[in-house]
Amino acid sequence: MDPDSSRLLVTVTDGRGRPVADRGLARWLARLAPARARGELAIALVTDPHIRKLNRQYRGKDYATDVLAFASDFRLKAEATHLSFLGDLVIATGVARRQAREAGHSYRTELRVLALHGFLHLLGYDHDDPDDRGRMARAEARLRRRGGLREGLIARTHGPTP
Repeated sequence: MDPDSSRLLVTVTDGRGRPVADRGLARWLARLAPARARGELAIALVTDPHIRKLNRQYRGKDYATDVLAFASDFRLKAEATHLSFLGDLVIATGVARRQAREAGHSYRTELRVLALHGFLHLLGYDHDDPDDRGRMARAEARLRRRGGLREGLIARTHGPTP
């Protein structure tokens, strides 16, 4: 077995693909990831206008949202690492900063809340699907506790997990 195939590789860039100081986000998410989550994941920290454009284009919603998840339609093998590509997360920095203030925690913490939520979507969870029956909320609660987060995005917007 390839030693790299048993881990999650996370990269964090700006909206133009340039690496950014991620405040430990990539390392935190990789450490927190369930064992079945192997491959590469790209996170782009973008402006609010940028995510608004993506939200309008891909979801038909004309506002700046906090996080968008774009799962890979197929598991591409990355030549350099031999890891499959899980997908992309796009996080709006302005929205994240506002939500951090409203939630009473740091921007760093909010990036983690949003990255975890989007990551679960890449793994196939969907809290908006009636068949989910709280599965994503339970997974988010379990992983956020493991990662030291007080609350997750679902709990914050929909109330505590039963």
